[in-house]
Amino acid sequence: MADGDGLEGLIARARAELYSAVISDTLDALGLREQALPAGVRPLDEDLVLCGLARVGLFLPIYQEDVRAYDEEIRLIDDLRPDEVPVLCCHGSLRLSVWGELMSTRAVYLKAAGLLTDGCVRDVRAIRALRFPVFAAGVNPTDTKCRGRLAAFDLPGRIGGVAVETGDLVFGDADGVVVVPRACAAEVLAGALEKVQAEDTVRDALRRGLSLGEVFRRHGVL
Repeated sequence: MADGDGLEGLIARARAELYSAVISDTLDALGLREQALPAGVRPLDEDLVLCGLARVGLFLPIYQEDVRAYDEEIRLIDDLRPDEVPVLCCHGSLRLSVWGELMSTRAVYLKAAGLLTDGCVRDVRAIRALRFPVFAAGVNPTDTKCRGRLAAFDLPGRIGGVAVETGDLVFGDADGVVVVPRACAAEVLAGALEKVQAEDTVRDALRRGLSLGEVFRRHGVL
């Protein structure tokens, strides 16, 4: 799903060098100020970074047992490519867990970059042991087959109120998650990497004893 080696290279650097706050600042500078997910979407392991290209899946609620409730989700997971992230849109429902250990195990083998949902997940200890980045709105032991099903994937959706499409960049860390539209992903990542360099300069100046006001007047970075 990547747009060539240029974006692939930027994604690798972003995973190693960036953080959600600097990406959010860069999006703000471009006038994209509604790209951060709500504070309730949190990582299972704050030490891990989520960085990859979205594969959007849309969940619908159900209220009786559906023996085929897993079909589309299995199709989506088995179709994952390296650096892709299933983004499972649950429209805020916390009735069920849409992700667990076995799905994570398959995703790790396929070299997926993580999982993002505004619903719940389960098998937390096992997922943490896999060192697989999972960001969710909650934890819940309940299964999907009586409560929800993936209706479709690779269609536009909204997660935590933020618009997302397959191919958009998602980035998450201990501070939260941002969605970067595919059309400007390379520009945003390049700008964020430049801002990190500027922040390094400011940090060094502060450590030398310069005041925050003086450093801000010189560099315009805070």
